Amino acid sequence: MIELSAKKVHGPIIRLHPNDNVVVARTEVGIGTPVPSEGFTSRSQVPAGHKIAARPIQAGEAILKYNVCIGFAAVDIAPGTYVHSHNVSFREFDRDYAYGRDYVETPVLPEKEQATFLGYVRPDGQVGTRNYIGILSTVNCSATVVHKVAEWFTEERLAAFGNIDGVVGLTHGLGCGMEMSGEPMDLLRRTIGGYAKHPNFAAVLIIGLGCERNQLSGLLAQEKLEANPRLATFVMQESGGTRKTIEAAVEAVKKMLPRANDVVRVPVSAKHLKIGLQCGGSDGFSSITANPALGAAMDILVRHGGTAILSETPEIYGVEHTLTRRAVNEAVGRKLIERIRWWKEEYSPGRDVQINGAVSPGNNMGGLANIFEKSLGSSMKGGTTGLMEVYRYAEPVRQNGFVFMDTPGFDPCSATGQIAGGANMILFTTGRGSMFGAKPVPSIKLATNTPMYSRLTEDMDYNCGEILDGTKTMAETAEEIFRLTLKIASGERSKSELLGLGDHEFVPWNIGVVS
Repeated sequence: MIELSAKKVHGPIIRLHPNDNVVVARTEVGIGTPVPSEGFTSRSQVPAGHKIAARPIQAGEAILKYNVCIGFAAVDIAPGTYVHSHNVSFREFDRDYAYGRDYVETPVLPEKEQATFLGYVRPDGQVGTRNYIGILSTVNCSATVVHKVAEWFTEERLAAFGNIDGVVGLTHGLGCGMEMSGEPMDLLRRTIGGYAKHPNFAAVLIIGLGCERNQLSGLLAQEKLEANPRLATFVMQESGGTRKTIEAAVEAVKKMLPRANDVVRVPVSAKHLKIGLQCGGSDGFSSITANPALGAAMDILVRHGGTAILSETPEIYGVEHTLTRRAVNEAVGRKLIERIRWWKEEYSPGRDVQINGAVSPGNNMGGLANIFEKSLGSSMKGGTTGLMEVYRYAEPVRQNGFVFMDTPGFDPCSATGQIAGGANMILFTTGRGSMFGAKPVPSIKLATNTPMYSRLTEDMDYNCGEILDGTKTMAETAEEIFRLTLKIASGERSKSELLGLGDHEFVPWNIGVVS
């Protein structure tokens, strides 16, 4: 487990762990700036959030941050020197997975003591945080029809249905020109099926073209979906084409509106919250403020019976051993390592992708030298409780507590998998200022630093930078994030919802080969 409680702020720098050979610049550090607490004078101009050598580091020596290896010195590095991707090398190193060694059962509060929110209880027992009608496509060829149907239902036309959050069309670029069977098709159908069953949808239409490889009949059969008052289907080639399908689908939604509007929010336990954890546009402060604060908030949620879903497999690579040690048993820990193995040995060899070392330009400019350093912060979103289960992309998440879902690091694709698995909210940390929404679920944006939060207040829901500023503690921040989550789950609008984001972030994982 990563030790988070040892960090100390000394003037312009932050020491994260006594064993670290680097410190982090709290503010921009100029050449010649003395750092008495560490006994060095800065030899470099170091941006805020970036690293400075705290002692002599020999070439080949591990760079330690939070007492975790984030790479190796490419050259001899003198104290006070700027440490970043120019003098940090990325290479493999042995890690002790110690399956389950650090697992401790988390006591869950009795239900009468659990926090509550106002949710929509569905006939199958699932609980939604929003009440949408969804229009889904089987294939890119029906995308225009899907959007035309959704666009017909303007705010004015929905004004009489106050309990409905909207009609949203979610389309994608897959469904044809791909393998007709096997994992790519299974995954696409599992994703669409997960959305069709999602508790944030009061009702759903699925629209296909007719000649695509992802046949509507095959989708319905695999996902055990049947037409009913909450699910209607259309095949354009059988419905008379574009215009007639749009007209018929609009009429079908009109019939669904009264029943959907009859559903009202009722108090329910926080155990019904399933939170998809995301980070994007990360910076050097992500592992110091927002990510550990979100993790601490998820520890609270787990004690209240809820579920926290960590994902983005390439962004836990290098620190996966800190998760396997928390696994409830060896089998769960080995599931995680098998997904890492698949990424490294089957999916990514020879490709210039994140799991092979390089982070995005924005992450790099924010102070992250490589994927090991990004993973160090990314994994913190999962908090400190036991790892209870590992899921493949878009699989239904049925285990409460802290779990992991295998997804790419690309945020819209990762969140799509989490939502298909049942996540009814997304909590998203960012240091550079990622703009994100994900209908049909609300997304809460957590800023890592005050300057960015101040620039982007229309997009950011909460400023975790106050931890760095010294105006709030980590514990206070975690409690406030948890309370904000309950408010937004109960219907208060997040910033991304107020801006109308989320119509174009449905991105199923394109895992297959286009034919």
